[in-house]
Amino acid sequence: MSKLEVNDEVVIESVSDDRLRLIFTCCHPALGVETQVALALRLLCGLTTEEVARAFLVSEATMAARLTRGKRKIRDANIPYRVPADSELPRRLEAVLSAIHLVFTTGHTAPTGSELLRGDLVESALHLAQILHELLPEDNEVTGLLALIVLTDARRGARVGEHGALTLLSEQDRSRWDPQAIARGCALVKEAMSKAPPGRFTLMAAIAAVHAEAPSWPETDWHEILGLYDVLLRVWPSPVVALNRAVAVGFAMGPDAGLSAVDELRGDPHLASYAYLASARADFLRQLGRREEAREAYREALNLQTNEVEREFLRRRLRELDD
Repeated sequence: MSKLEVNDEVVIESVSDDRLRLIFTCCHPALGVETQVALALRLLCGLTTEEVARAFLVSEATMAARLTRGKRKIRDANIPYRVPADSELPRRLEAVLSAIHLVFTTGHTAPTGSELLRGDLVESALHLAQILHELLPEDNEVTGLLALIVLTDARRGARVGEHGALTLLSEQDRSRWDPQAIARGCALVKEAMSKAPPGRFTLMAAIAAVHAEAPSWPETDWHEILGLYDVLLRVWPSPVVALNRAVAVGFAMGPDAGLSAVDELRGDPHLASYAYLASARADFLRQLGRREEAREAYREALNLQTNEVEREFLRRRLRELDD
């Protein structure tokens, strides 16, 4: 078994190929769930403190302090890092699922750098989710997480266009989506939905399935997606889910309604530095013909965005407003 020494500096002496077991080890129930997930991402998945902070929508300094407190608690309480018995796994499952999901989302859209995707993180998350599903095949949220990753990654081949430019879902060539992955993901969603009341990962997977099964962008069932977001927001109230729901409002009911829904979230401190809120506002303002306000919102999003592929997309939108 791999040994982790925890003091003021954490040293990973060796890492087993069974990284899922190590994530379970890191996600000790004596720690808060957010600290468990943050430690797993930082220590075992190779994410930087900045990347972990962005995943949690907090500052790098805040996350650094959280990680330090978590490591100190482990040291002071002599919490053992060991592979848990099978009977202990369910108590750690929520944090493990969250960690794997955040590894995937960080790989799916890299927080920084010149590439949109970090394939190493995507493949790692997919691998871990598959192993977890083999270990706990009857757990609907484990099945839901695997379905979500499979369905979202099925669009990988269409997300970047010519010269590495970002291609929005509405503009993607759906013939470049992976039909086998979509079929597998949709089957997993049905399996997860049949087992128990759906949790957050199952609901997110169901939303991804609606997108995957739509023959074209205009044929997307936005009212079904909006209904799923309503349930998801009750199951897992999250600022990002609320923003995604607001965007769905715009597609289901028009840009005016979407802008109103997005503007209701502008006072949320968790979204104050979230580039996607500003870019969502900008898109709705552009659709409403409010060009000057749209320019201001795109500039705000550009200032907050740190991935160069997404920054270039925002620059392109600004140039289009000037034409």
